[in-house]
Amino acid sequence: MLYMLPRKRTGEGEVVAAGCSFKKICVSEGLASQSDTSDKSSLGGSGCAHSNNSFTIGNSSSSSQEQVPIAMALGNGNPPQIDEDLHSRQLAVYGRETMRRLFASNVLISGMQGLGAEIAKNLILAGVKSVTLHDDGVVELWDLSSNFAFTESDIGKNRALACVGKMQELNNAVLVSTLTTNLSKEQLSEFQAVVFTDISLTKAIEFDDYCHSHQPPIAFIKAEVRGLFGCIFCDFGPEFKVLDVDGEDPRTGIIASISNDSPALVSCVDDERLELQDGDLVVFSEVHGMTELNDGKPRKVKNARPYSFFLEEDTTNYGFYQKGGIVTQVKEPKVLNFKPLREALADPGDFLLSDFSKFDRPSLLHLAFQALDKFVSDMGRYPIAGSEEDVQKLISIADGVNNGLGDGKLEDINPKLLRYFAFGSRAVLNPMAAMFGGIVGQEVVKACSGKFHPLFQFFFFDSVESLPTEQLDPSEFAPVNSRYDAQISVFGSKLQKKLEDANVFVVGSGALGCEFLKNLALMGVSCGCQGRLSVTDDDVIEKSNLSRQFLFRDWNIGQAKSTVAAAAASSINPQFSVEALQNRVGPETENVFDDTFWENLTAVINALDNVNARLFVDGRCLYFQKPLLESGTLGAKCNTQMVIPHLTENYGASRDPPEKQAPMCTVHSFPHNIDHCLTWARSEFEGLLEKIPTEVNAYLSNPREYTSSMRNVGDAQSRETLERVLECLDRERCDTFQDCVTWARIKFEDYFANRVKQLIYTFPEDAATSTGAPFWSAPKRFPRPLQFLASDPSHLHYVMAASILRAETFGIPVPDWAKHPHKLAEAVDKVIVPKFQPKEGVKIVTDEKATSLSSSSIDDAAVINDLIIKLDHCHSTLVPNFMMKPIQFEKDDDTNYHMDLIAALANMRARNYSIPEVDKLKAKFIAGRIIPAIATSTAMATGLVCLELYKVLDGAHKVEDYRNTFANLALPLFSIAEPVPPKVIKHRDMSWTVWDRWIVKGNPTLRELLQWLKDKGLNAYSISCGSCLLFNSMFPRHKERMDKKVVDLAREVAKVEIPSYRCHLDVVIACEDDDDNDVDIPLVSVYFR
Repeated sequence: MLYMLPRKRTGEGEVVAAGCSFKKICVSEGLASQSDTSDKSSLGGSGCAHSNNSFTIGNSSSSSQEQVPIAMALGNGNPPQIDEDLHSRQLAVYGRETMRRLFASNVLISGMQGLGAEIAKNLILAGVKSVTLHDDGVVELWDLSSNFAFTESDIGKNRALACVGKMQELNNAVLVSTLTTNLSKEQLSEFQAVVFTDISLTKAIEFDDYCHSHQPPIAFIKAEVRGLFGCIFCDFGPEFKVLDVDGEDPRTGIIASISNDSPALVSCVDDERLELQDGDLVVFSEVHGMTELNDGKPRKVKNARPYSFFLEEDTTNYGFYQKGGIVTQVKEPKVLNFKPLREALADPGDFLLSDFSKFDRPSLLHLAFQALDKFVSDMGRYPIAGSEEDVQKLISIADGVNNGLGDGKLEDINPKLLRYFAFGSRAVLNPMAAMFGGIVGQEVVKACSGKFHPLFQFFFFDSVESLPTEQLDPSEFAPVNSRYDAQISVFGSKLQKKLEDANVFVVGSGALGCEFLKNLALMGVSCGCQGRLSVTDDDVIEKSNLSRQFLFRDWNIGQAKSTVAAAAASSINPQFSVEALQNRVGPETENVFDDTFWENLTAVINALDNVNARLFVDGRCLYFQKPLLESGTLGAKCNTQMVIPHLTENYGASRDPPEKQAPMCTVHSFPHNIDHCLTWARSEFEGLLEKIPTEVNAYLSNPREYTSSMRNVGDAQSRETLERVLECLDRERCDTFQDCVTWARIKFEDYFANRVKQLIYTFPEDAATSTGAPFWSAPKRFPRPLQFLASDPSHLHYVMAASILRAETFGIPVPDWAKHPHKLAEAVDKVIVPKFQPKEGVKIVTDEKATSLSSSSIDDAAVINDLIIKLDHCHSTLVPNFMMKPIQFEKDDDTNYHMDLIAALANMRARNYSIPEVDKLKAKFIAGRIIPAIATSTAMATGLVCLELYKVLDGAHKVEDYRNTFANLALPLFSIAEPVPPKVIKHRDMSWTVWDRWIVKGNPTLRELLQWLKDKGLNAYSISCGSCLLFNSMFPRHKERMDKKVVDLAREVAKVEIPSYRCHLDVVIACEDDDDNDVDIPLVSVYFR
């Protein structure tokens, strides 16, 4: 059965079916288009297995179905166009070639309980060609705690059919179909990858043998989650080629010297660490002197260091190194020889470890999963939660399997662990499904594209630490005819009640937030009478969100993220008690998120995308002693951090070093990589099209006040701003589109010819520094001026983008011929470009510590007065009420010419300096500061966090039970460890950590507060409130304040306005002990009412 999603048009209430035409169709972001016969959806080939050569169009729950010949959907197999607006964040991770391979891949997912649904969701969002959902079972109440696509009305329906409508809704460019009968191995030949989440070992071996020997091999993945235990097996064939093992850009370095030696020592400038490893291959280019290395031949690195390495090559007889040169890492493909499942079961090889405190766990779980398969085969069912008889049966089977392992026999099969395994073996928990759905989804992407290193071959994981700390009676695990019965079978009914009554705050509802809301709704968090979940996000939905923020649809674009996400999560579980807010969490919204709000919370979950917001929430959780569950993603990487009151350090206790910024002089005059060129290009874009027009409008709105302000400031920056405003309204004013073309052409000459001519006139190629060293030595690159050629498409494209945007700022209509190359070239030919003559004495900033390019002079005030006179005269010549239209940079609209101009500016500048150019997409990633993001790492991170949430809400776990995680799905790497405890400070018989806050009641005076500290053996010498000093022992006048109330001092001295709802004031106190040693004490809260 094949289902196409009913589509709702933006702004309309009716639902229409997409793709219901008998003509060839093009499914993209909008409705199916019948005008384009290129079949961009590529809905054809071996998309899926069908019966009777027909499929059904319509919603899966619809009673009326229309039979259409299957040939309608078959395309010519041409790869579809990539929607870069939709997939921009994913493209930043995968690149175009990987995306094209994905778009041509057909995937089968068998088993549509929670894990199958999560895998399908991630792959549909990623944009594979087709996903076929297979399941011959029906939806049970038990399934509702793990599959977000099921509702109570689906109970009794086939699982695949119940899922397909909502799955298709995620991405209309992916063909989503169903199979509801038993699979035959021959049907697998229609797919590039097959995933089984609920299959016996016998059947899995049969299917894997077929896939392994098929030509070409079919990637086979067997994955399952059983309670808090999970396993994955991958077999991508006897010889699988990994095209890019880690997805990182090749390392590059700027050469400083190369020795004539054997082996040769290559040293690079200390601009950036090389990060090369022994055995890496590198190629050389642009080397002067030792030109033998410029032959493009890969050479092996050894003894790699941060800024140097040795070459396994004798350069004794090579030319003497003079200057220049770039070294670039060569990334080679890697071939992996996978074993079929039947061989790997007996000889699994090395297991991929995740938690090094469980070194022996993978081999034990390898045994446990085989024992469970035999139990199900023998009994026809899974062990019953709470049944000791079933536990003993499973242990007996495991013991028998272990005894047959010969030399591989385990010394201890850990009956206690097998007991936990048996109790939860029927349950598919949502957090486990989310985590494994992310991992398996990524493995399918690897199988279809060759991008990133596959999991080789078994992976086992457990989170038994998530179980309640108290021993539970077997009756606790009994089903209660609830949608949470599967979860109850693992954790018991007491913890389920705690989940339902929790008061949770989710900060952010983007990619992480959508996943969290889905997970929490399925887990039953805040779904009880006393439970409440608040989610806040001040952002609105954009098209680029849709490829990973799965609760949003294209008809939601422009709507508030939190509102849409909350509504979507409520549809997953109608009992979900969720409130959507649109407030940014920060100092400015403390009236919304007040003391009462924070005090009533059970836990806080961050789903943020910036460090400052994370630090603020961390500070609030620290202050109110609330657990904070933190996570983040970057491409295929993700991390989680648990911040638990009094048990762990807080988020702000450790910080990443700040990103290294290129010196201003490098960006403006001496770029040596494309990042510098793009930084300059974006700066010029914002200056020309946003900042200057904004300044012009500020002047035009109130000329007298604006010029008076400039006179009063009277510095070099004011002078320069006035010069720009005058230039924009006078010499560079545009009245027609031809004026805009003239402006763009002359800007080209200024940027890429004249400025370079001036630079090399001031610093010729043979210039030397004050020490006699060559001025143009690495990392500086000697530039060459460009000559404008109307025949060069890149030159013409720059003019087009620049002139169109210039016209927009002046409100000038853009004629049709502006986008016609020949007519635009004719307009450019009309421009008279002034001759340029380099000037003597021009100062070009070369100091890397300089923060401004403006230089002050003694006559700034006189120049400013002269500029104001000219500006007033110019103002009188403008049309009445003239105002400019500043342009704010928007990276995610490919039709607005913003990125066209920035990419053109950057590439022309790169051409000046012989720096490799980039396409518009790569330029967008860098200039737009796009954070790479994919659905798989997001899903994994939220699954891991929700496994920790069980511990938080249970409330009795120790620090060693919690886990922080760093994972890189590209490698793959999983690093799981206990959190770091907070630093303990001791004084006399007291001890405290950053989590403690001292409370002083009774509205004390300053003298009483000092005495209160004195009684603890602490001598306070400084007390501050906010940024204001209330007391310092060195200031005699402060002794006059001794008998004033602390709160009155804060009001009088610090001008603190205390809200009516607040009963205390926080002060920071610096203390010494009796031996004059500083003692770092907690924050002190002074209660005054």
